[in-house]
This record gives sequence, C-alpha cells and structure tokens, in this order.
Amino acid sequence: MYNSNINLNLYKTFYEVAKYGSISEAAKKTYTSQPALSKSIKKLEQDLGVQLFYRKLDGIELTDKGKELLFYIEEAYNNLIIAERNLLESENLEKGKITIGVPSQIGTFYVFDSVSKFHELYPNIEITIISSSTDSLLKKLETHEIDFIIDSSPINISSDQVIVKPLTNVNNCFVVSSDSKLDISNIQSIKDLENYPLILPIPATFNRKALDNIFDKNEVNLSNVMNIHTSEMIIGAVKRNLGIGYVIEDLIKDDNTIVKVDIKEILPQIQINLVYVKKYLTTAPTKFIKMFIDSKFSE
Repeated sequence: MYNSNINLNLYKTFYEVAKYGSISEAAKKTYTSQPALSKSIKKLEQDLGVQLFYRKLDGIELTDKGKELLFYIEEAYNNLIIAERNLLESENLEKGKITIGVPSQIGTFYVFDSVSKFHELYPNIEITIISSSTDSLLKKLETHEIDFIIDSSPINISSDQVIVKPLTNVNNCFVVSSDSKLDISNIQSIKDLENYPLILPIPATFNRKALDNIFDKNEVNLSNVMNIHTSEMIIGAVKRNLGIGYVIEDLIKDDNTIVKVDIKEILPQIQINLVYVKKYLTTAPTKFIKMFIDSKFSE
C-alpha cells in the first residue's frame, strides 16, 4: 500500500548532498554532522528500496535512480522557492529581491542607470549584481542564484527552458587618450592602424574573432599588440597612453579624456540579449525588466 507520509527532511538532505556532490561538503554548507546526513540518506534508500548514491573513495556519485529522483526533487524545490518569493514580493514591491547577472563591460552602460532608478522607486527591494563569464552566469541562472542575465552574443544554452531574447545592438570603436602623443591625423582606414600600438580584447573571444576577420579582410599585419581581457582594463591602458584601444562605444561616450579614432570601415556590432527562465521569474525581476530593460516583455 502506498505510504503518503512523506518525510520532506529526508528529501531535503538528499537534495543538499546531491547538489554539493559530497556528504562532507553538504555537512559544511548545512551545518549538519556527516553521520546525521549519512543516516538520513540510508533511511531514504531503505524507504524507497533503491540505491541513490555510489560510495567512492573520493566522494559519492548519483546512481541512475538517484539522478531520476534528483530531477523531480530539483523541480519541486525550485517551485517552492518561486512560490515563496511570489508570496513575499507583493505587487507594490514593499519587499523582495532581484539578482542580475551581467558582465561588467555591459553592466556599466546598460544596467546601472536602470538599477539606480528602480532603487529610488522601490528602496526595499534588495538588488544584487553578479559579474562573471557567460558560462558561469548561465549555471547560476539554472540554479536560480540569479533571476536573469544581460549579456552579449553568442549565448550557448543547453536547456530548452532558457530563453534568449535580443534587445539591441551596440557599436565597437577604436579610441585613444585625448592627451596621447600618437599622431592619429593620418588614420583613415583600418589598414593604417598596423603602424600603431594597439590594445585589443584577448584572442579567441567572440569580439576579437570578429575584429580579426576585418583585419584579415583588409590585410592588416599586426606587430605591436597588447591583449587585455576586460574593456575596463583596455580603457585604463588607453588612458595611460599605451596605445589605441578597441572597446564598446557606449563605454566612452561621456568620457572627455578619450577620443574616438574614425575609420571608414564598418566595425562589428555586439548584440545584447536578455536571458531568463520564464517560469522562474518572480514579481520584482519581472517588474524591473518591463520598466527598464524591455517594455514589450511579457510573462
């Protein structure tokens, strides 16, 4: 006969151990003793009549039955989190939270002003901004550590629940310090840049690959290049007169210490996207998106 007396604590323990991939790690994170966690896992396995974990020297691993159970437990756990948040985040937004994932070079010009305005309107909403790589942000989105992502293409997703919605395109440009000793008066085309020190995004990034295609097409031979990972550091290097930098134009539009180097070629654009899981958006992040990110957004 089916037993409907479900012990939710056992399933919570299973979820925590599966999530952290280790009984010892789960014990640290949940402030619970390892023997207590082990006892709960053993009890759950006995109740279900299946083995949920393989015990190994270096930790544990989910069995096929364990993976099947985790699928349902994770879905239920996520639904509980969303239900709780929706109940807490009333329509007038007197309490609640928003966690946004955005790379720093995009957040600087695309998100910060909106965050400031939203905070003025709803000061009791806790706002967190996380900056990381696209892959890391996607993982955090799927585990509900963040509500939505604002990031540039390409967005490589593995889940059919994750929606990628194009928002806008932004331009790249070459820039130099306003007090630079470099004579840029003779620069008219991208070919002319090969005679100057350049500060570029690191090779193999999407932005750099698109630029390298333009260089190849115009037979530009680079000989004096500094490769830097972030736009902020590229701008910092430009301000220290280390060369001509390549950055998103919006990052320097209000900076009178930097001037744009005009060339005739059309440079690659960057597509900015909204990335989210529709069913996990609660009241506060949905309101923020509608007000400041995408007026045509629908739940």
